[in-house]
Amino acid sequence: MDSPTDSDAPASPASERKAPVKQESNSYVIRPNFHLKFRPTSVKDVLQTVLRENLRDKEYTASAATDWSKSIADTIRNRLKEIGLERYKYCVQVVMAEVRGQGIKMAGRCLWDSDTDNYVREVFMNDSIICIAVAYGSYYY
Repeated sequence: MDSPTDSDAPASPASERKAPVKQESNSYVIRPNFHLKFRPTSVKDVLQTVLRENLRDKEYTASAATDWSKSIADTIRNRLKEIGLERYKYCVQVVMAEVRGQGIKMAGRCLWDSDTDNYVREVFMNDSIICIAVAYGSYYY
């Protein structure tokens, strides 16, 4: 008696053939890679540069200070996005006042993961303007 071989078996239609199973790893990321963390030194450089570029030769006027603050905050946020820290969300706060010999105190509280999140502040002063810019970076899980 002859045993059947593979060549004797009927060919299965294409719809019955199974595609190879692709193995995928988990796509969630719990922590950023070490080189992709929010680094205060590089962010501080961005804040210093933007404040100098925008306020170097300006004198304080109350009507223009609101627009300047918004423009500076938007510029800082956009430049932080250009750094390329994936999955970070940024919050930028800019406070501007006229220099009249007064003192200024500014405080903030945040609930965050101290391993991944951070903030940077920078102060710019000239003869008529004091500007405080704060940038917060929070890792989006």
